[in-house]
Amino acid sequence: MITANTTPVSCCRALLAGALVLTALAGPADAKTVHVSPQKLADLGLDEQTRTISDAVRSLAAGDRVVIHGGTYREAVVVAASGTAEKPIVIEAANAEHVVVTGADLLTDWKRDDDKERIFSTPWPHKFIGWNRTNTHPGDDYHLLIGRCEQVFAEHYLLRQVLSRDKLSRGTFFADTDGKRLYVWTANNADLSKRDTRVEASVRDVIWNNKGSHILVRGLRFRYAANMAQHGAVNIAGNNSMFEDCLFEYTNSIGLTINGGSDAVLRRCAMQYNGQMGFSGGGAHNLLVSQCTVRGNNAKGWDCGWEAGGDKICLSRGVIIESSRFIENRGNGIWFDIGNESPTVRNCLIADNEGAGIFYEISFGLHAHDNVIIGNGFDAEHGAWGASAGIALSSSPNCRIERNLLVGNKEGFNYREQTRTTPLIDKRGGEVAIWNHDQLVRNNVMAYNRDAQCWGWFDMSDGRHWPVEMRAAAGVKQPRPEQDVAGAYLAKDGRGQLVGLNLPLLKLNHGDNLYFAAPGQGVLNWGTAWGFNKRYKTLAEAQKELTLEQGSETADPGFASYLTRDFRVPANSPAIRMKAYPQGEVPDVRLGVIEGR
Repeated sequence: MITANTTPVSCCRALLAGALVLTALAGPADAKTVHVSPQKLADLGLDEQTRTISDAVRSLAAGDRVVIHGGTYREAVVVAASGTAEKPIVIEAANAEHVVVTGADLLTDWKRDDDKERIFSTPWPHKFIGWNRTNTHPGDDYHLLIGRCEQVFAEHYLLRQVLSRDKLSRGTFFADTDGKRLYVWTANNADLSKRDTRVEASVRDVIWNNKGSHILVRGLRFRYAANMAQHGAVNIAGNNSMFEDCLFEYTNSIGLTINGGSDAVLRRCAMQYNGQMGFSGGGAHNLLVSQCTVRGNNAKGWDCGWEAGGDKICLSRGVIIESSRFIENRGNGIWFDIGNESPTVRNCLIADNEGAGIFYEISFGLHAHDNVIIGNGFDAEHGAWGASAGIALSSSPNCRIERNLLVGNKEGFNYREQTRTTPLIDKRGGEVAIWNHDQLVRNNVMAYNRDAQCWGWFDMSDGRHWPVEMRAAAGVKQPRPEQDVAGAYLAKDGRGQLVGLNLPLLKLNHGDNLYFAAPGQGVLNWGTAWGFNKRYKTLAEAQKELTLEQGSETADPGFASYLTRDFRVPANSPAIRMKAYPQGEVPDVRLGVIEGR
């Protein structure tokens, strides 16, 4: 097995996180422990037990510990107190006990509404309002149902929402916010007046809010929040929050958001089957996501080009995503968008997402290495050009893409270029021009991707993606500069966009990659499908004309079995010789050398 390279920074963070956990479990001598249980626990005094989590966290101090016993807790918890690095506050499930924090309440006051059908109704005082003062967000026709917050579950089966009572059928519900009644017709035609069928409806938009710093939460399951689009059921606002071994699932929108809380850690958590996304971050500097699973999100079908899928991170510096699974999300698996700086994605399995595996958009300095990225991009929405690849860099400079397996995707590696700008983390007001340049794409395997192993989707009339001698054939008309500036790029137009660019000036450093295309699959495409483009049938043609991919080769890497995710290769595989093979381990994947071959 090829061993991983671990940077000194990641080692320090891992040691610090481990020290925090050990300190938390031991607890300082002067700390108190509070137990939470709906039932009276034997041998505990009144000061040692509460019936709700909210009561337990109301008077915490640094070093205190809350132990939550098995049960379903229907409440919105706000943790306002703070711990310290030496004495964090710990909130955890009791050993081997099943703890659920839910945004849903049980509904029992049912009235039969139709003698012919099994339609029942109950009082419904709730009205969830979006930013545009309507019941939906976004407030367009596409999201007329998707953008609503109501959720109803019958025996944990999610009913389908309709917009009027006359549209009800088995397995549906209608929330009449004007008449203040909820109408339900269960899938199994249950008689709800008998009260032997458990019906729950989401009534709380936020179910957990970490406002304080240095808080460790372990072993909890969060579900069923009535949160609207772009809002998390669980929020991290304070610094140095840590969630370990937690589940965020079946919320109406986003399972977890980090809003301005720096140095957060998500370890061995699962964000799954949430309505819009698994998690999101804004100003989430130094976020660490390790050994997590982000699966099946955007269950409601939000517009993937707007914001949906596995995650979306904005204006955050130093994010690390490692040793995690991003699988089967409706949309992009990993999405960085707007002004991010220097994130790392390493040793992850990124598989079978409808959009790109990694979509890196108008941001700076991604380092993606040692990942296995397979089966992505086949169900991307209309308009997702350039974003249906294993990795897509969209107007994002100074990136390093190394030792990844980009295999069996719709497209392997992509550039997507438009005229774009982005705000900066440390600069208020105004935006700067941003485009693909100074990229390092080396020592990757790009194999068996359907439409192309590499595709440059440059939707730019200035022809910057072509060598100087090919610009006339591309019909390029050189724009006239309005401002001379110093440096390698000599002029800007009136909008601050660079002019006079060409392929050598972009400094797209591609080399030592291993290509392999099966019969009928594309090799390297350059230019958009609707503009001047060239589809190179061999790597040699692209190397000669574009002067890209120097040192790259075409050969079958010899994987043991794609279908079983056994990506071991023979000892003489060119992937090994070219050092174009992941170092370290990746979840649910076999890597290494096939013995005896």
